Amino acid sequence: MTTTTLLTSIFKPNVNPSVSSQTAWALLRVIVGIIMIHNGLDKLGNIESFSQAYVEVIGLPFPLFFSYVAAFTELLGAPLLAIGLFTRVASLGLFSTMCVAVYHHILVAGFNISYLELSLIYAACFLFFTINGAGLFSTDALIANRLDANSLSIQAKQIMRLEKSYQAASADKVSVG
Repeated sequence: MTTTTLLTSIFKPNVNPSVSSQTAWALLRVIVGIIMIHNGLDKLGNIESFSQAYVEVIGLPFPLFFSYVAAFTELLGAPLLAIGLFTRVASLGLFSTMCVAVYHHILVAGFNISYLELSLIYAACFLFFTINGAGLFSTDALIANRLDANSLSIQAKQIMRLEKSYQAASADKVSVG
């Protein structure tokens, strides 16, 4: 493998769906979804305290109501994200709660990265899934394929793309070895 080929493979973005990229996409979705459930459970564990410490501080009206909205957005949206069902809607709700969390952290601590980092990472993940959807290995993809009149041809095209990607990766490994 030449230096140019190596550098190209390092810097070239992955624009085709491959088994490895779709697996990573699914793993990110499942991990972030499962971990976010914990946040919703924590809020419900002492909703009044959460309401006073977080929601009242940023000046939202009806702080107890919005505390329940945040908790149930996380408790319902996170599992939906994990299984890849209604992913864009669930991710948009979760992204919104993280934007409020980021706003809260900025009001309380300024632009202190130690307070902002987790909320920003979650927000970025949820924004990604809001824009891109759940990926090929998801319940959304299964439903979309069933709803589409040409679902067999779409599935066949997806499988062919994945197979081409696999073959190209195998060919690269053979030429390197």
